[in-house]
Amino acid sequence: MRNFKIIIQYEGTRYQGWQRQDSTGNTIQGKLEAILAKMTGLHFVQVDGSGRTDAGVHALGQVANFKIDTKLPAAAVMDYINQYLPEDIGVIAIEEMPERFHSRLNAKGKTYCYRIWNEKLPCVFLRRYVYELPEPLDLDAMRTAAACLVGTHDFKAFTSNKKSRKSTIRTMDAILIDKEGSEVVITYSGDGFLYHMVRILTGTLIEAGLGQRDPASVKTLLEKDATRDLSGVLVPAKGLCLMEVRY
Repeated sequence: MRNFKIIIQYEGTRYQGWQRQDSTGNTIQGKLEAILAKMTGLHFVQVDGSGRTDAGVHALGQVANFKIDTKLPAAAVMDYINQYLPEDIGVIAIEEMPERFHSRLNAKGKTYCYRIWNEKLPCVFLRRYVYELPEPLDLDAMRTAAACLVGTHDFKAFTSNKKSRKSTIRTMDAILIDKEGSEVVITYSGDGFLYHMVRILTGTLIEAGLGQRDPASVKTLLEKDATRDLSGVLVPAKGLCLMEVRY
């Protein structure tokens, strides 16, 4: 068996997220697995992603791996996959890896980007990729709040998953907030992210930018007794994009 690592781009608008679901074939993982099963003649080929992006979330640099028995060169495998993928999903790179490589377990860090259209006028051509927020944002207040979140902390107040027994401690390497014309771009880099974490972090920073939350008070959301109801709103998925996975 050969182990292939692929980098995938997708526009997540019309998909039910990354993860395969029994109730629908309309997921990124499901589409890839169906094509590989057809290529190999097998009933099932498992594709492991670096993480599970939610319904509506996009990716420029999602990483996955799969193991198949084939004599085809890597480039031919990629060409076959792309031939049958819909136009809003594409494999942009492929390489053969050692047998023990796993896209999720070996990942060292990720970078996500959240885009906000901060303008009263509509954003017709970018509407699938940005959260439209007409009220002006105080970027300095947002940066002050973001600085409180950098470092190694318990982010349990920033996840919607209340049942998980896994550790909620993560290291946030950087949060950058920039404005490009009418668009505010928030870039998050860290060693890993919890379920809905980036979207809740963004909602919290937006509340600071709208004057609804004291920026310095964000520190209290990292304390031991902090709970999800104290952090910000869950912003829409369409503004979020997985940019890079690091190994």
